[in-house]
Amino acid sequence: MTPLVVGQLLSPEYSLGLVALSFLISFAGSLVALICAGRMVGADGKPNLAVVACAAVALGGIGIWSMHFIGMLAYRLPVGISYNMPLTVVSLVAAILISGIALYMAGGRRKFSRSGWAAGSLLAGLGVCVMHYMGMYAMNMRATMDFNIATVGLSVLIAITAAAAALWLAFNLNKFTHKVAAAAVMGVAVCTMHYVGMSAASMVCIAAAPADALAIGGSSMGLTVFGTAGAVLIFIYWVVTGSSLDAAPTQRRARTS
Repeated sequence: MTPLVVGQLLSPEYSLGLVALSFLISFAGSLVALICAGRMVGADGKPNLAVVACAAVALGGIGIWSMHFIGMLAYRLPVGISYNMPLTVVSLVAAILISGIALYMAGGRRKFSRSGWAAGSLLAGLGVCVMHYMGMYAMNMRATMDFNIATVGLSVLIAITAAAAALWLAFNLNKFTHKVAAAAVMGVAVCTMHYVGMSAASMVCIAAAPADALAIGGSSMGLTVFGTAGAVLIFIYWVVTGSSLDAAPTQRRARTS
């Protein structure tokens, strides 16, 4: 392998297997979030905050954050990469909270609200970008990042558009087959935002990676995140469909009346 030189522009590569896993987990998280969104309001017209929380974890924690983190792990440079754990955890919590607030603004108050949808879309889109670039700054490596502002702006536009589509689909689709198709579209949109955002960065070699005692990493991290996220999604689906199934028909009638 050719020795690296300080100031050298590093050429990234991607693990195609992890790229595929990032899409699959985004699709699965989006699908469970769509199912949860249809059950967020109870038969009495009041929001079920437990289901809102489940939807937030499914969309923000799995469909968005897990996709982003697996996508980060798919990003390979000719230098070792680890991730600052506190920043990584903060980005996860932020993704869940922002998704929960956006979902509640759009449809957690008795019925779908266009003004809430617009505000929630803007909040969620900007939140996704903050989470994404926070995750990039959590990278600990022998390289520094320079960003192309135009590409960053494109990633922000994609994020807001994807968030708007996700929230609209979440509260305007009833058939399961439609939700599957919508989840696939959402997965593509989230992945597009991520990989466009990654392409905005140019990595330049520096003398040494900064010391970071709280860094995490490893070749098996991607599969670990995928397996953990999958288990969480199965649990959320079981809890939400089990606790809310009887209320679903009444809920749908109340929303369409």
